[in-house]
Formats: sequence, structure tokens, C-alpha cells
Amino acid sequence: MTIEFDDTLITQNELIDSQHKELIGRIKKFVDSCEKRDSKADAIRMLDYLADYTDFHFSAEEKLQEEVGYPGLDEHKKKHEEFKKSLKSLDEYLEEAEGPTEDFVAQVKKKVVDWLFDHIKTFDRSVAEYIFLVDNPDRL
Repeated sequence: MTIEFDDTLITQNELIDSQHKELIGRIKKFVDSCEKRDSKADAIRMLDYLADYTDFHFSAEEKLQEEVGYPGLDEHKKKHEEFKKSLKSLDEYLEEAEGPTEDFVAQVKKKVVDWLFDHIKTFDRSVAEYIFLVDNPDRL
């Protein structure tokens, strides 16, 4: 699986897209590290770093949605919480394991990579489209 920001993930919102690029870059480094079977401590540190950036990004997205009066904010917040729970479960799994295993990497790809790419292509793109319409009412 390729983990990189590409045209299918563009929302046309500069803030959202720049943060998604950063988030995906961090995820790629994390997965690469796990696939190389780097130390458990390195994997935990990278997962913590990823969780911190995720909190920052989700807060920024939710603030932006509040500012523009996005009608799907509550549902979007629930999706963000779902992702945070996945990160927490991965952290717990890693704490109990010897280090990043093949099974752990598979879970990361499913719970983080697949989830995030799908979320960007649906929920985040919807937010960006709403913002575009709010900013360009003559397009209606």
C-alpha cells in the first residue's frame, strides 16, 4: 500500500490539505519504522507523536467547522473520536507486544491508513465543499 498524499486526497482547502500532507507524512514514517521492525520504544514514541499531531489537526478542523457553521460538525467529531480510540487501542497493543509485528502493521494500515484516506475522501472533502460554497455564494 502506498502511503502518500496524492490528488485523490485534495480537498481544495489549503489549511486542511497542508495538515493532511503533514499527517500522512507522519503516518508513512511510522509505518515504515514498524515494517523495519524498529524498536518498541521507537514505535511507541512515533505513535505518541502521531496521536499528538492528530489531536492538533482534529482540533483545527473542528474549529474551522464551527467558524463556518458546518451542519455535520457533530457527526464529524464522532468520526474523529473513533480514530482517536483506534490510536489508543494500537498503543495498548504495542505496549503489550514485543514490538511492532506484522499483525500490528496490518492493524495500523487498516485502522489508521485506510480509515484516514476514506475519511479525507468523504467527510473532509464534504467540509471543504461546504466552505467553498459559503465563501462563494454566487456559485449556488
